[in-house]
Amino acid sequence: MLSLLHQPPLHFATLPGHEPIDQTLLDAFEREIDDPHVRRSHYELGRFENTYIERAAIPEVDPLCQAALDAARQILGRDGLKLGFWFNVMQPGDRTARHTHEEDDELLSCVYYLEVATGCGDLLIYPQPAPIHITPQAGRFVFFPPQLAHAVEENRSGRRRLSVAFNFGPVEPY
Repeated sequence: MLSLLHQPPLHFATLPGHEPIDQTLLDAFEREIDDPHVRRSHYELGRFENTYIERAAIPEVDPLCQAALDAARQILGRDGLKLGFWFNVMQPGDRTARHTHEEDDELLSCVYYLEVATGCGDLLIYPQPAPIHITPQAGRFVFFPPQLAHAVEENRSGRRRLSVAFNFGPVEPY
């Protein structure tokens, strides 16, 4: 069970015993990443920001999805949620431009860190008046409102950074 730490507008949680879950998911990601059915989107700053692997092709993500969904229900105080997920691969030198997740019916957004290294780029959250810097930690979830602008600093670690992003919305539209 996740223990949530609330620092509005942010919520943090660490997945207990995440190491074997992370390793299994990393292995599955490596297995699937070159499959022709993998979809990439949002080509910006010289890279595709989002890598979509169908959940049926990577069932190893299920424990992570369940933990994230349970936490989202707790944060939002409601059942009847669905989730979408994608992987973010950041090689050395990569960064992510400032953006939001307000495209559809999102109620909550989240990032989970699978593979990190010192200097791999802080998550920048932009509430007023100044950005909040969040240093990635393996096994950690960061939940935030989808309309909150955010970015990722340049990966200066010399190693790949890998995270899983989530959006949560209602099962039925309003």
